[in-house]
Amino acid sequence: MQDRAVTSQFFRITFLGLLASGSFASAAIAQSSGGSAPPTTTVLKAAHLFDATSGTLRSNGVVVVQGEKIVAVGSDSSVPPNARVIDLGNATLLPGFIDTHTHVSGEFDENYYRGVYHDLMRSPPEKTLYAERWARRTLEAGFTTVRNLGGADHVDVGLRNAINDGVTIGPRILTAVYSLGSTGGHCDSSPFPPENVPPAGMLQGVCNGPEACRETVRTQMKFGADVIKICASGGVLSEADPVDVPQLTPAELQAIISEAHLWKRKVAAHSHGDVAARLAIEAGVDSIEHGSFLTESTLKLMKQKGVYLVPTRTAVYWVNKSADTYPPKIGEKARAAAAAHGEMMKTAIRLGVPIALGTDAGVFPHGQNGMEFGLMAELGMTPGAALLAGTRDAAKLLGIEAEAGTLEAGKLADVVAVPGNVLTDIRATERPVFVMRHGQVIVKKTARE
Repeated sequence: MQDRAVTSQFFRITFLGLLASGSFASAAIAQSSGGSAPPTTTVLKAAHLFDATSGTLRSNGVVVVQGEKIVAVGSDSSVPPNARVIDLGNATLLPGFIDTHTHVSGEFDENYYRGVYHDLMRSPPEKTLYAERWARRTLEAGFTTVRNLGGADHVDVGLRNAINDGVTIGPRILTAVYSLGSTGGHCDSSPFPPENVPPAGMLQGVCNGPEACRETVRTQMKFGADVIKICASGGVLSEADPVDVPQLTPAELQAIISEAHLWKRKVAAHSHGDVAARLAIEAGVDSIEHGSFLTESTLKLMKQKGVYLVPTRTAVYWVNKSADTYPPKIGEKARAAAAAHGEMMKTAIRLGVPIALGTDAGVFPHGQNGMEFGLMAELGMTPGAALLAGTRDAAKLLGIEAEAGTLEAGKLADVVAVPGNVLTDIRATERPVFVMRHGQVIVKKTARE
């Protein structure tokens, strides 16, 4: 302990000395001034461009990018001299896709029991390497921004920071760190014998009582949470809890949501159950995730209060398809949720509830996020509305609409292109031919330069 204290004091003194001498400032100035080349200009062309400000398709799409930013959009945009021109031909240019519900630091194994084994036996560094692979696949699928709603061992925080620092390639990540929930609930750890696996506690998001839950919110923010995720009801892929039962009291919900909002963090509530969702909505939550058993009355309340539905239709489809491979309790819940989810979503679409695309990727293989567009359209969303849910409206939910979600001058150059006319083939979103993140080309297929 004494050695650690001495070492810590040494670094503190050394750091202050460097600041005093101006070494840090000089290095920063040298890095940011003089000698750096001007940002390159890239012009993207395609037969079509989806205008997410209006939800319409334009012909002869042109996007001019300089460095990390879009500087011009539209067929009348001039091509600067010496610009790199990428002509994508018969394709549609769109804003980078946004997935508002992922678990990029994990992936559910088709063999349930093998997945549990790997989760227990892999160390955090090993999990981080897998997460880097899954993040890259997500970006290559056209998703330039994701909201990560729960992970373990702070793998999500490290991955987010590494991407932001340019150490590795992946989408922009807004992360929740650990999800918050009650003892024995969906956000608690599995009911392993406590003699073998220590039970989860406050650091891992488990809380009971308003003040403990308030402290747990602060703990997640301390360790890097951009958003707070709660489990308001039971879940499908957990054995110990009924899928539709409320798991947080009104007082606990109020403490969590008020504290998060005070710190300018939004709150996403996992809730299959109607009563649990209504309690969260009344407490001021920003989005309801899944929503399998929501009634028309609750959906109307969501519309009234501007609460987003994040339906995660791909996860519902995938889990129902795999229900027979899960333990019996989980399989039963998966089938019940799937049976109710489609009608709920049709009702939400009919009522005009705000919807943001979210997939729950990690429940199924990463990189297949684009399926969500087509699955939403199958339930009654127009292709244009589905695209808005995964671009403009998702950006609004995340609070990043000033930077992403539409192709407009001044915004980050997050651009995707898919083959053909996306409004006549919404499934083209599953086959991107071009992906750019912050001005960097990630995927380029069948393009002329």
